[in-house]
Amino acid sequence: MAEAIASPAVTSTPAIAVPVSLPVRAVLPWAAFAGILMLVALYFVGAEQGALSVFAGSDVHEWVHDGRHLLGFPCH
Repeated sequence: MAEAIASPAVTSTPAIAVPVSLPVRAVLPWAAFAGILMLVALYFVGAEQGALSVFAGSDVHEWVHDGRHLLGFPCH
Protein backbone atom coordinates (compact mmCIF):
# COMPACT_ATOMS: atom_id res chain seq x y z
CA MET A 1 0.00 0.00 0.00
CA ALA A 2 2.87 2.34 0.66
CA GLU A 3 4.06 1.84 -2.91
CA ALA A 4 0.70 2.84 -4.36
CA ILE A 5 0.71 6.09 -2.40
CA ALA A 6 4.29 6.93 -3.35
CA SER A 7 3.83 6.39 -7.11
CA PRO A 8 3.51 9.59 -9.15
CA ALA A 9 0.08 10.54 -10.41
CA VAL A 10 -0.52 9.96 -14.09
CA THR A 11 -1.45 13.15 -15.90
CA SER A 12 -2.95 13.14 -19.34
CA THR A 13 -2.06 15.77 -21.88
CA PRO A 14 -4.91 17.22 -23.92
CA ALA A 15 -5.03 16.20 -27.56
CA ILE A 16 -4.10 18.93 -29.99
CA ALA A 17 -6.43 19.25 -32.98
CA VAL A 18 -4.59 19.35 -36.27
CA PRO A 19 -6.45 21.22 -39.05
CA VAL A 20 -7.06 19.32 -42.25
CA SER A 21 -5.55 20.91 -45.31
CA LEU A 22 -7.54 20.82 -48.52
CA PRO A 23 -5.57 21.15 -51.73
CA VAL A 24 -6.81 23.87 -54.08
CA ARG A 25 -6.78 21.44 -57.01
CA ALA A 26 -9.38 19.29 -55.23
CA VAL A 27 -11.66 22.20 -54.32
CA LEU A 28 -11.41 24.33 -57.47
CA PRO A 29 -13.61 22.21 -59.79
CA TRP A 30 -16.38 22.02 -57.17
CA ALA A 31 -16.15 25.76 -56.50
CA ALA A 32 -16.39 26.50 -60.24
CA PHE A 33 -19.39 24.15 -60.58
CA ALA A 34 -21.15 25.80 -57.63
CA GLY A 35 -20.40 29.25 -59.06
CA ILE A 36 -21.91 28.33 -62.44
CA LEU A 37 -25.02 26.93 -60.74
CA MET A 38 -25.39 30.15 -58.74
CA LEU A 39 -25.08 32.27 -61.89
CA VAL A 40 -27.73 30.19 -63.66
CA ALA A 41 -30.04 30.50 -60.66
CA LEU A 42 -29.41 34.26 -60.51
CA TYR A 43 -30.23 34.55 -64.23
CA PHE A 44 -33.54 32.73 -63.85
CA VAL A 45 -34.50 34.73 -60.76
CA GLY A 46 -33.30 38.10 -61.98
CA ALA A 47 -33.41 38.33 -65.75
CA GLU A 48 -35.69 35.67 -67.21
CA GLN A 49 -38.29 37.94 -68.71
CA GLY A 50 -38.68 40.37 -71.56
CA ALA A 51 -36.13 40.63 -74.37
CA LEU A 52 -33.56 38.39 -72.65
CA SER A 53 -35.90 35.49 -71.95
CA VAL A 54 -34.82 32.02 -73.00
CA PHE A 55 -38.27 30.50 -72.55
CA ALA A 56 -41.41 31.96 -74.09
CA GLY A 57 -44.22 33.02 -71.80
CA SER A 58 -44.14 33.93 -68.15
CA ASP A 59 -43.94 30.48 -66.56
CA VAL A 60 -40.38 30.86 -65.24
CA HIS A 61 -41.21 34.35 -63.97
CA GLU A 62 -44.12 32.97 -61.99
CA TRP A 63 -42.08 30.07 -60.57
CA VAL A 64 -39.36 32.38 -59.20
CA HIS A 65 -41.62 35.35 -58.43
CA ASP A 66 -41.21 35.26 -54.64
CA GLY A 67 -37.46 34.81 -54.98
CA ARG A 68 -37.31 37.95 -57.10
CA HIS A 69 -38.93 39.99 -54.35
CA LEU A 70 -36.75 38.37 -51.68
CA LEU A 71 -33.57 39.33 -53.57
CA GLY A 72 -34.82 42.82 -54.41
CA PHE A 73 -35.42 42.46 -58.16
CA PRO A 74 -38.28 44.60 -59.45
CA CYS A 75 -40.79 42.71 -61.52
CA HIS A 76 -44.01 44.74 -61.61
